[in-house]
Amino acid sequence: MKPIQMVDTKTQYLKIKQEVDAAVLDVLDSSVFIGGKYVTNFANDLAAYNGSKHVITCANGTDALQIAMMALGLQPGDEVISPSFTYIATVEVIALLRLKPVFVEVDAKTFCMDPEAVKKAITPKTKAIVPVHLYGHAAAMEEIMKIAKEHNLFVIEDNAQGIGCDYTFSNGTKKKTGAIGHIGCTSFYPSKNLGGYGDGGAIFTDDDVLAEKLKMIANHGQKVRYYHELVGCNSRLDAIQAAILGIKLKHLDAYIAARRTAADYYDKAFANHPKISTPYRASYSNHVFHQYTLLLEGVDREGLIKHLSDNKIPSMLYYPVPCHKQKMFAALGGDAYDLKISDWLTERVISLPIHTELDEEQLSFITSKILEFINK
Repeated sequence: MKPIQMVDTKTQYLKIKQEVDAAVLDVLDSSVFIGGKYVTNFANDLAAYNGSKHVITCANGTDALQIAMMALGLQPGDEVISPSFTYIATVEVIALLRLKPVFVEVDAKTFCMDPEAVKKAITPKTKAIVPVHLYGHAAAMEEIMKIAKEHNLFVIEDNAQGIGCDYTFSNGTKKKTGAIGHIGCTSFYPSKNLGGYGDGGAIFTDDDVLAEKLKMIANHGQKVRYYHELVGCNSRLDAIQAAILGIKLKHLDAYIAARRTAADYYDKAFANHPKISTPYRASYSNHVFHQYTLLLEGVDREGLIKHLSDNKIPSMLYYPVPCHKQKMFAALGGDAYDLKISDWLTERVISLPIHTELDEEQLSFITSKILEFINK
């Protein structure tokens, strides 16, 4: 049996090596390392794939969120609603821009932002909502967009874990996550479903005015070189990463299908176990399984992690500490929040290996060792 990894980027690369190597060598031969045809072509192809009018590439997913908030003209002290059960980058940029993060509860089944909690958190200072499509499952965007419209709020989708996910509205129409809010943001960190071989990110919008502003902010606030109209930053996707991502984008749907096959195997192995809840799929979301996360009840989680490690099976806790309890937010009153579901989840979740290269032998070994420990 091959060694089991949380993410097997090496084997995935070997399957597209010829295409990737040729594209990288073409970039090197051209010596156009910033901008150029590969960046332009990738942005256009990604926009077409996601059903978005504009895609603005940038250096990473965190920059994407920051640039989005800068483009919306949010001012220090403005409140931005975010789930606490998410990666720190979602809320880090809120604080970085001297905005006020307002943490809300997540749904216990989907692990995504609870719209009812959002309603209760809105104040006259609220300016934006940042739903996160956590682990690859869509947040309840139809309800969130309705709330935003009622209160004249911006919606910035954190789609770093959800790229490729389809959201089905109550009228039957579908949209990709990242193309529903006013702005969508994603990351191309190597472990992502669409991952580069380094850092990278992108911003989605259908708004022509916002798109122009996003482009300027990502490029030192300039539209014409050396004429800086806005305070911006320097955030670029380099040509080598764009060349690689352009190739991988063609395989994204196949990658997602492979992840779903692995998830189906896990689901079947753990079906109806009284101590294990497998990932929930709401009717509106077709999960893309950036992570496959179990919810344990009455299980020694640390013991299970050790048991898996002893058998050379990796696992991860995403996330062991909710954002509102992180030390960095203590000064902003993070400790005052009472988010029982978020706290409950941090004590019970465990993520298993999930990627495009898992085979049945590996999946059988992983599931048998988990059941061996839990059933003993």
